[in-house]
Amino acid sequence: MNLVVDTSVIISVIANEKHKTQLIEKTKEATLIAPSSLHWEIGNAFSAMFKRNRITLKQAIAGLNYYHQIPLRFYDVDLKSTLEVANKLNIYAYDAYFIVCASSLNAALLSLDESLLANAKKIGVKIEKVKL
Repeated sequence: MNLVVDTSVIISVIANEKHKTQLIEKTKEATLIAPSSLHWEIGNAFSAMFKRNRITLKQAIAGLNYYHQIPLRFYDVDLKSTLEVANKLNIYAYDAYFIVCASSLNAALLSLDESLLANAKKIGVKIEKVKL
């Protein structure tokens, strides 16, 4: 099964957050896919953690090493389609990348972001959830 995972999923696993076990179980048999923008979003998430004094640079680098071990397949989404979805749903392109990725590949979307999942569902994308 193809499963598109978003930044919230990856950060939760990397940071050993409370949903990590559920997420690993949910993704165990899946081919994990993400839009290529995931790299930059991971960097942005770590920089936000720096600003909140949640992690150190050393911890972020260790997290990056862990991130690079996750078997992800990256997909370049069509920017025009992304903008159309962002406009239709009144969302940021960063969220639309994941929705378009899942839609283009006829894959389910896994996220901890309820708003992202609700928007994906509006345009017919299959969603996967964990208990929050």
